[in-house]
Amino acid sequence: MKKLIMCFAFCLMSFSSVSYADEGASSYIANVGIQSNLKGLERIQQELVAPPFLPKHQQAYSGKSRIIEMEMVIEEKEIEIEPNVFVQAMTFNGTNPGPMMVVHEGDYVELTLKNPSTNTLLHNIDFHASTGALGGGALTMVSPGEQVTLRFKADKPGTYVYHCAPGGIMIPYHVVSGMYGALMILPKDGLKDHKGNKVIYDRAYYIGEQGWYIPKDQNGNYKRYSNAIEPYADTLTVMRGLVPTHVTYNGKKGALTGENAMKATVGETVLFIHSQANEDSRIHLIGGHGDLVWPGGSFMNTPTVDRETWHVNGGEAVAAIYTFKQPGLYAYLNHDLIQAFMLGGEAHVEVNGKWNNDLMEQVSKPGPIKTKTN
Repeated sequence: MKKLIMCFAFCLMSFSSVSYADEGASSYIANVGIQSNLKGLERIQQELVAPPFLPKHQQAYSGKSRIIEMEMVIEEKEIEIEPNVFVQAMTFNGTNPGPMMVVHEGDYVELTLKNPSTNTLLHNIDFHASTGALGGGALTMVSPGEQVTLRFKADKPGTYVYHCAPGGIMIPYHVVSGMYGALMILPKDGLKDHKGNKVIYDRAYYIGEQGWYIPKDQNGNYKRYSNAIEPYADTLTVMRGLVPTHVTYNGKKGALTGENAMKATVGETVLFIHSQANEDSRIHLIGGHGDLVWPGGSFMNTPTVDRETWHVNGGEAVAAIYTFKQPGLYAYLNHDLIQAFMLGGEAHVEVNGKWNNDLMEQVSKPGPIKTKTN
């Protein structure tokens, strides 16, 4: 019976995926009006790295458009999101979130997506940064044992989500199972502040916020499964409640705290890119601010300044910059404090340097309350 249920789930997923692809592409790609002209363009291989880090890149590039080649391998794997709580995750390159990609305006993203035969499900990739064919989702369907290559032009500077979207109910199922990441398209001349002045960052971090919907057994314990298909029905039941059981930053509770906290030094300007593929989030840096925040992640928008909290809509990646002025441990969190402290949506930034008493000073140490005398 278990095998029958798994087969039914796979067949249901495959059927919805085929109709999804056909609807977006088959009637259009056979009628090409404009051919791409890539003659003479340089090819650059980008080595993707695990979050919160970004691949090596230039902050400004004024040369000819390039073809930026990347490769990602889909991995279905069990991960432990907090002690003794396991999920059958679906990942790009084995991490939650998937790796950050960085290109410049006018470049071509050329991604080879591989779905190893060891996986059980059909997968694809939908780039919010791209134009046409359901974000590339209709052209990148790969069954286990297959690979596909997609190329699109990066013509809208900003930060964008990408995610798996194989069709129907399998779209949210794959996303809440961890299958998303982000892409940054930098303007050719680099980032600008609200006055049009050039902005340079010393460090950059990518934080992917994930809401998990983990089923419980009859005793109230979180269930554990053997593959990515088995939790399908149970997970859908939890998903209908629209309330995640856990929230993680970069795949695990506390993944960006302690020894793994993001690092900075007083005087450094840090670019934070925060994505949420499903739920909304409200980001706050306790003890700091968003000096510059690009609404919706679009670098074509004028950044807002001195933000205490900034919104990240579900299906969005937002960029914010802050120059640290004081040393110490900063909490970087979802200011839905219930999610931050009860479900896990929190990270830390550890900042080194010398303290500035002009900005903040403890005038007196804690002691007994003094009463006034006449």
